[in-house]
Amino acid sequence: MADGIQPQPGIMEIALYQGGASHLDGVSNVLKLSSNENPLGPSDAAKEAVRRATHDLHRYPATDHARLRAAIAEVWGVDADRVFCGVGSGEVLKLLSDAYAGPGNEVVFTEHGFAMYPIYAHACGATPVVVPERERVVDVDAILAACTDNTRLVFIANPANPTGTMIGAGEVARLADGLPPQALLVLDGAYAEFVDGFDAGKSLVESRENVMMTRTFSKIYGLGGMRVGWGYGPQPVIDVLNRIRGPFNLSAPALAAAEAAVRDTEHTEKCRIDNARWREWMATALAELGVPSDTSTANFILARFADAEEANACDDHLRKAGIIVRRVAGYGLPHCLRITVGDESACRRVVHAVAQFKGAAG
Repeated sequence: MADGIQPQPGIMEIALYQGGASHLDGVSNVLKLSSNENPLGPSDAAKEAVRRATHDLHRYPATDHARLRAAIAEVWGVDADRVFCGVGSGEVLKLLSDAYAGPGNEVVFTEHGFAMYPIYAHACGATPVVVPERERVVDVDAILAACTDNTRLVFIANPANPTGTMIGAGEVARLADGLPPQALLVLDGAYAEFVDGFDAGKSLVESRENVMMTRTFSKIYGLGGMRVGWGYGPQPVIDVLNRIRGPFNLSAPALAAAEAAVRDTEHTEKCRIDNARWREWMATALAELGVPSDTSTANFILARFADAEEANACDDHLRKAGIIVRRVAGYGLPHCLRITVGDESACRRVVHAVAQFKGAAG
């Protein structure tokens, strides 16, 4: 097909995204800790909303997402007119790339940033620009130094995946204020709800014209299988996104589940507290075994090993024990394993298996 049908430039530069594994051949009782899913699952209210929605599956869903946007506005104290809903936060990020970047433009993100950022850049024909981090933490000065007249989007995840680290509101504000005038700062807040009292950039969005934040229902709300996310940004940006999204991008069951989930703040708070408790316990227990990690603000820890060989050997041991975690060499961290925080039994099972591995290795 060299002289025939060709994709747009940049698309063949994309390496296929690899999701977390979910099964192991010949192993029963598999514990999946590779995709940062909520071990408690969605709230009962969300599950009941899905059951009720099955009665109207022959009807098209709402095109304006009004009920969900109103619920988000009520719970998070935002302006419903400036809320945009998408198929996971990924669709919001993708549409931002499509709308604001293209050939000759640059999309900036950090070296350990979400693997989809360069994919979104290549897909719209823009040039991805990778910026170094400082000890696995976003470096604002490095990002600002990388920006040019061609920069259109700057993506940062805060808290970050797969590092679990985050930067404070002052540093985010300094980044927003230092960007060139044509650039939009996009704060990917997929893990924001795991941080107590964190507004994920809401105040910055409301005080500036160059900041957009995104959120997802896939993590703390336990709705990864429903694919719902949202964004909050300047009204002109929201107007642009609404012009290019599909009119029925979210299904009726997904809209119903997300509305019920966001309103069930009691369940969300229980998930946050449980996660914080077992995240700290697992991180401390692994550190005592000689496997350190940075202080995580998300629902996973990034376990660091002596080198890639040890990390891979530990992963092999965990798989033999029926435990799936995430290798993150593709994120530039070959000596690390990302481990989702599960429930109590899951965390104890992981630590026991790593202790066995360390004992055998020693």
